[in-house]
Amino acid sequence: MSELSINTTQNVKINFIAASVGERLGAYFIDLGIKLSYIFAIIWIFFYWMDIDRLMTNLDMWSRGAIFLVLFFPLIIYSITLESIFEGQSFGKKLVKIKVVKIDGYQAGFGDYLIRWFFRIIDFSLFNGIIGLIAVASSKKSQRLGDMAAGTAVITLKNKINISHTILEDIGEAYVPTYPLVIKLSDNDMRIIKETYQSALAKNDHEIIYKLVAKIEGVTGIKNQSGNNNDFIRVILKDYNFYTQHM
Repeated sequence: MSELSINTTQNVKINFIAASVGERLGAYFIDLGIKLSYIFAIIWIFFYWMDIDRLMTNLDMWSRGAIFLVLFFPLIIYSITLESIFEGQSFGKKLVKIKVVKIDGYQAGFGDYLIRWFFRIIDFSLFNGIIGLIAVASSKKSQRLGDMAAGTAVITLKNKINISHTILEDIGEAYVPTYPLVIKLSDNDMRIIKETYQSALAKNDHEIIYKLVAKIEGVTGIKNQSGNNNDFIRVILKDYNFYTQHM
């Protein structure tokens, strides 16, 4: 496995482990198994049980094609739909514990998944997937062509982590939040904020902390009521956890 360094918008490097070829193949074959199960279910229900072939004998070629397209359309949009819903994961990726992320530190969006989905034609369909396999094996960031075009990478989530490496914060049941507007931020925003803050704190870099506070205030409209930047960021992290847990 190769290490993947992602630069956040605060110019802080976050290190991830890129998913191995084996992990990606594992996710691919799990998804393939799910797709094949769907195909068998459609064939059994519509072609054996309902005998749709007999019903389509009087239809023209375009009508039959339209029926086949409707029945098998979920297979076509399988990956892009699930990755958009589950933020970079299909069922196979969830089981193998890998995920698609942007290499610039942002959460990948629908446009990125769409580019990856489009390039599946080249990566997987041509030459039985050899092109995608070679690209992943030879790329420094373990990227297939679709990843390179979308600016994404696939990382493993199997690293052993504790609460200090996540967006979670310890809060008691009696905790009273201070900044309701913190819900304007996303999980990915909070991850970047926490990692940036921890990195700046370790380096005693007050300038980065000051810029981080200014960025939070500018994006959310929140004003630092404590007057202490460190306290402000800690409260922001705890408030976000409070509101997301009680929504």
